Amino acid sequence: MNAPLNFSSARPGDDSDELARAELYGLLARLWLAPPDDALMQQFRVAVTQAPEPGGLLEAAWGTLVAALRATTVEAAAAEHAALFHGVGKPEVFAYGSFYLTGFLNEKPLAVLRSDLQALGLGRDEQAMETEDHIAYVFEVMRYLIAGDDLAVCNLEQQRRFFRAHVQPWVELLCDATEAHPLAQTWRAVAGFTRSFVQVETQAFDMLET
Repeated sequence: MNAPLNFSSARPGDDSDELARAELYGLLARLWLAPPDDALMQQFRVAVTQAPEPGGLLEAAWGTLVAALRATTVEAAAAEHAALFHGVGKPEVFAYGSFYLTGFLNEKPLAVLRSDLQALGLGRDEQAMETEDHIAYVFEVMRYLIAGDDLAVCNLEQQRRFFRAHVQPWVELLCDATEAHPLAQTWRAVAGFTRSFVQVETQAFDMLET
């Protein structure tokens, strides 16, 4: 699948915590957009062994995610992803913000998102299979706002605004739907870690505003 947004390349920031945040957004975007390929599965089997924040709020959810990916196969993960998110007629689980905010696809929240992306200088890849309100793409925007080169756009205030408007209002509802679905196994763990990560980000932005 092609991502519908055109980003400048990420920069290796000096702040390791910020780089870790960007990498987690990128990882979650990858897992929601498509099933893991063999290379990503190998990373989880061999290299990914420590929680992003040992002893922190993400540790348990991270351990569950790593265990779930180690327990599945490329083929089983692909079948589960297809069954959940690419069903015939309509998917079992929708991964689009408009659906959770309005009950329908391609509604006003998508138009608002497109306007905000244009203001950030981000354009859509017309060959993309998913609309910009897919969870993978709002997470990719967050990754870019954390680790991108353009410091006039890629800064904490833009992160806060985008997160409040386009991530916080609906992503946990997607996690609810995914975790509750009987077909979800690997993606139950993906949803659990996503929920924990979004909650940590919400708390961090809450502290920023106090």
